Amino acid sequence: MAQEPALESASRPPEAVAPVDDEARRRRMRKVITAAGIGHFVEWFDFGLYGTLASVIAVHFFREGDAQAALLSSFAVFGAGFVMRPLGGLFFGSMGDRLGRKNTLALVILITSGATLAMGLLPTVDQVGVWAPALLVVVRLVQGFAAGGESSGATTLLAEYAPSNRRGFVSSFVDVFGFAAFVVSAGLVLLYTSVLGTDALNDWGWRVMFMLALPLGLSGLYLRRKLEDTPEFQAIQAKGEVTAAPLRTSVSRWWKALLFCVGFVVLKAVGHWILQTFMPSYLQSDLGYSQQTSYAVTVVGLLAITVLVPVFGLLSDRIGRRPVMLLGAGGFLLLTYPTLMLMDGGTFWAAASAMILLGIFMAAYDGAMSAAMAELFPTNIRYGSMAIAYNISVAAFGGITPWFSQSLISWTGNQFAPAFYVMGAALVTFLVVLGARETSRLPLKES
Repeated sequence: MAQEPALESASRPPEAVAPVDDEARRRRMRKVITAAGIGHFVEWFDFGLYGTLASVIAVHFFREGDAQAALLSSFAVFGAGFVMRPLGGLFFGSMGDRLGRKNTLALVILITSGATLAMGLLPTVDQVGVWAPALLVVVRLVQGFAAGGESSGATTLLAEYAPSNRRGFVSSFVDVFGFAAFVVSAGLVLLYTSVLGTDALNDWGWRVMFMLALPLGLSGLYLRRKLEDTPEFQAIQAKGEVTAAPLRTSVSRWWKALLFCVGFVVLKAVGHWILQTFMPSYLQSDLGYSQQTSYAVTVVGLLAITVLVPVFGLLSDRIGRRPVMLLGAGGFLLLTYPTLMLMDGGTFWAAASAMILLGIFMAAYDGAMSAAMAELFPTNIRYGSMAIAYNISVAAFGGITPWFSQSLISWTGNQFAPAFYVMGAALVTFLVVLGARETSRLPLKES
């Protein structure tokens, strides 16, 4: 029975949360969303900058030579950070289920912002030779370790605070802040190139942008420390139901739910890193757009996703998670290849229209998926279970996306070849969602 990914259980006991008036509840919810979101913003701001500036990073950290080889090396280092995500998920997920969500997420944002700041301080290959790429790898590994506890923790926090009839909407703000971070990172790069010029960006501007993580991280640390732990976690604490070995419980009793969660994340991992990280370089290197146009197209597409994610989250509260997730996965499966062909139209509007279309499918899938993941697991193992499944899938399929997509083009000579990788991921996830049960009408499990 414990293996079922969606089983109805007793709802939260009424004594777990003291009654509060509607305005106080809304204020608290806004505070929770901000505290959860800002840490996620810092994590994705770092990844967004790295992806958007991949060609710049390639110049500073790898020896001159073949530009395509340097870009592939830059993407390979990006993927190396994902190797650490499952380990970070094991560490922070177990901590979050044993010691609480609040303190764990405070530690995560401290490490994340520190690693992002370090990116802006690293010496280049001209300054320290081979130590430059080595130090770059170390920083990406630390960043990946911390990131292993961020997404699942922020999703857990929001899902456990959210009213049951708005869980999809509230949980979707994890992705709202994530995509907003990519919009800001790409927008900053566009602003720098427009105002100061490409030379200034390539020389010193890229460092300044990574250093912005420090004030953002300190703000997030303050907000997270001021939060109370979630009502759901406080309830199991009060009843003595906190699990001493949550990861062992997850694997031994909830393995089927773990597999569903892994399958849910396949498309999210590939879709995110295609749109957020690979796309700016793809538009420049393979489709021949200028640097400024590539950044502008990326900003427009990601801004559309940011706006639409909570709309689809709210829709999933009304019609269910599965229909909305199937809409997103089906769109990627059927239309990714023709959309990349449209992107090759040579004009800003052709590329932006294609990016927005892919963004609609991503927003639909993400809007429902965060809540769907949280609803698979009981409170006493929720953080750790999501962290394991989410990060295994992201490490296996997401981290290699920029490198593998660029390699597909090199191997096949087909500039639209990355579409096949996205379509394969969409097919896997579509079939997994078809086999899952609807969870939007069920209360969160406690134990």
